[in-house]
Amino acid sequence: MARSVLKGVRIAGLSVCVPKTVIDNLEVPPEEQQSRDRLVRNIGIRYRRICEEGIIFSDLAEAATNDVLAGVGWDKSTVDAYIFVTQSPEYIIPSTSIVCQHRVGLPKTTLAFDINLGCSGYPYGLYTVGRMLGAHGLKRAVVVVGDQSASRGAKDSGREILFGDACSATALEFDETAPDIFFEGFSDGSGYKAIYVPDGGHRNPLTPYSLIPTECADGVIRKGIDVSLDGPAILNFSIEVAPAAVHSICEFSGVALDSVDRLIFHQANKMINDTIRRKLKRTPEQVPESLYDYGNTSSTSVPTTIVYRAREQFLTPGTKFILCGFGIGLSWATMLVETTPNTYCSTIFEV
Repeated sequence: MARSVLKGVRIAGLSVCVPKTVIDNLEVPPEEQQSRDRLVRNIGIRYRRICEEGIIFSDLAEAATNDVLAGVGWDKSTVDAYIFVTQSPEYIIPSTSIVCQHRVGLPKTTLAFDINLGCSGYPYGLYTVGRMLGAHGLKRAVVVVGDQSASRGAKDSGREILFGDACSATALEFDETAPDIFFEGFSDGSGYKAIYVPDGGHRNPLTPYSLIPTECADGVIRKGIDVSLDGPAILNFSIEVAPAAVHSICEFSGVALDSVDRLIFHQANKMINDTIRRKLKRTPEQVPESLYDYGNTSSTSVPTTIVYRAREQFLTPGTKFILCGFGIGLSWATMLVETTPNTYCSTIFEV
């Protein structure tokens, strides 16, 4: 476990955007309606947003960046670092953050690189960039988090209704008066096959067979370039590590769980998130969700939930949040933050 305290780091602003196109998971042929109704009830996702042709993740990133910079009132020339946490690069190389640095109009002095991480990516991204601020000379940074993971026409019914597209941009700045931010991070690569894409890397290079739909051992039809999900493994992992991680960050920070105003979890699915909440003996109000209207938006699900369901608390100074991401890797991380005055927070807007 990696434990660390960020001192003098303030979350100055948060912006979240989604594509305009809305998918209703209950819009299926009559003969599929009964099974789909049951699936939607179990997973808890009715609507999702997807990028139509011509719109990609970096377009969302550009819009979210411009919004948060305008919201916090920063001149673009003052941004020292621009870091992306995404598994949806515009190109294999170079880093999408560098491509967008130019498009957004950030100076050439801006440090930019990508972090390849999914469900746990928001706390990891904030921690990584937060460590660069202050003592290391950087004063202002923007962390962009999200993925373009949704698709039409998938034959994996569980995956088809699960993922939505979204992007967030978070402005961080050095501020000696900011309350401490507590972070813990964990990794377990023994479970990497629980969520992975088998083909397309150097281990299993892309071939014509990677594009052919094939019935897999779990009975699902997918291509080698599709995401493979081991549902039972993900469920068991999530409900074990997330509650333990919450108790651990409370112990590390010295903040009692009952003193935490909101717990924001990665939006995996309703069954997983409800189980975690019950294990922690929290009320639905204390653990807001965005699943029903936006789905599983990968690393963006934590900031999406803040903006959609806890915006008032985020804008109230002194509110304590625990942010918890868990999933692909396998990896998980928690962060305890306290909100500060004069913070910007968008409503969710469309691109």
